[in-house]
Amino acid sequence: MRVADFDYALPAELVAQRPAAERARGRLLHLDGASGALEDLRFADLPRLVDPRDILVLNDTRVIKARLAGRKHSGGRIELFVERVLAGGEALVLIRASHPPRPGAQLVVGDGQAVEVLGREDDLFRVRFAGARPDEVLERWGEVPLPPYIEHAPDAQDAERYQTVYAAKPGAVAAPTAGLHFDAATLEDLAHRGNRIVKITLHVGAGTFRPVRVARVEDHRMHSERFEVTQPVVDAIAAARAAGGRVLAVGTTSLRALESAARQPGGAGLRACAGETDLFIYPGFRFRVVDRLLTNFHLPKSSLLMLVAAFAGLENIRRAYAHAIAQRYRFFSYGDAMLIERAP
Repeated sequence: MRVADFDYALPAELVAQRPAAERARGRLLHLDGASGALEDLRFADLPRLVDPRDILVLNDTRVIKARLAGRKHSGGRIELFVERVLAGGEALVLIRASHPPRPGAQLVVGDGQAVEVLGREDDLFRVRFAGARPDEVLERWGEVPLPPYIEHAPDAQDAERYQTVYAAKPGAVAAPTAGLHFDAATLEDLAHRGNRIVKITLHVGAGTFRPVRVARVEDHRMHSERFEVTQPVVDAIAAARAAGGRVLAVGTTSLRALESAARQPGGAGLRACAGETDLFIYPGFRFRVVDRLLTNFHLPKSSLLMLVAAFAGLENIRRAYAHAIAQRYRFFSYGDAMLIERAP
């Protein structure tokens, strides 16, 4: 399978640079993976599309201020993008600099916070923040890690809107963007209609921004991300299934966490677990848990576009994206949403 099969042309003006005026005021494209039918709706229509027996699964990760500006001791400018906070004042980071630093190099961020480069792990660097906890450094001097296709510098609006209203557990360096559409009123409406809403955690890593650089889809390797699916979530999904309900994953991250939890060694079916996942979903994948997917529109040739093509069918996704472009939907993190019914 060729990565080029997942390419498409997107007019630059359709890349959403700012969120909608209100979270739930965006558009919603409804795609039936079985028939291929498309329906143009508003996100506010979502509650009426969800059967009261259905269960919604949200990702409660919280985005950290992962981007740090700094300099080398030689004076050269650098940027640190913290991919993961570790124990002992350490972190795994991407470093943007004119020349990659060597182990032992001393860097400075903020107004004088020292950072020592300990070594390299693939395309990430292991660093130590001298005398400080990484989370404290990020909260004081970090910036919201907006995706590279958003062209403005992060501001107060981004600090609020590049975060779901139910974000709880710090650790993500990118937002689970399908969840950005929900406001408190929409969640209350769904609960009032009888829908069970549960939360898993998957801390979105920096790999979400990286393009697929191989020619063959099967050759791509995902970066691992931390996730947790608890026993109450497993029990709630089982109860919804027993009542005739379906599982609606809010976002590709929720879907990947659930499908990862259904593939743990030594077990059959969905199990409570916590750990790392590098699950790569592309056409041909057999879904075991998720029936419906709420998601945003994804970058050309990205692993997330391959995931939705696996869920809905590649030809259905091609038609849906062509329709969305023709109808001037807004794309990517701050853009509009799709509700996808899984293809048989």
